[in-house]
Amino acid sequence: MKDCNQCGKCCIKYGGGDLSATKEEIDLWEIFNPDIFKYVINNEIWFDPESGARLTSCPFLDIAAKKNPLDPNMYTCSIYLDRPEDCRHYPSLIPEMIRDECEMIEVIDLANPKKAQIKLDIIMEDSRPASFT
Repeated sequence: MKDCNQCGKCCIKYGGGDLSATKEEIDLWEIFNPDIFKYVINNEIWFDPESGARLTSCPFLDIAAKKNPLDPNMYTCSIYLDRPEDCRHYPSLIPEMIRDECEMIEVIDLANPKKAQIKLDIIMEDSRPASFT
């Protein structure tokens, strides 16, 4: 299992309406992060603040500056410390990573998915709630 290389596949795939935020997160954004909260409608996330239309991608996903123009795009999250729990917990399962073509997974992980899941659980333990395991 490799470290995340910021390929953005997960954010691109799930950033267009497939994420949710907890009521607590939304309440905190309303009080402390109005720049995030303005993208919330009826406790659902990522709507255009002007038109009210659901966005097709996360408004906080940015392409990182490239050192070499031929390098592949790398992505950053401009609300990383305040991102929704859905984002914090991803990836959670090896089959999910395979389905989403996550670039963290390696051929050796495919050969032994149980061992890979154990390694993923260790990598992600600081991002997951205590009740996850």
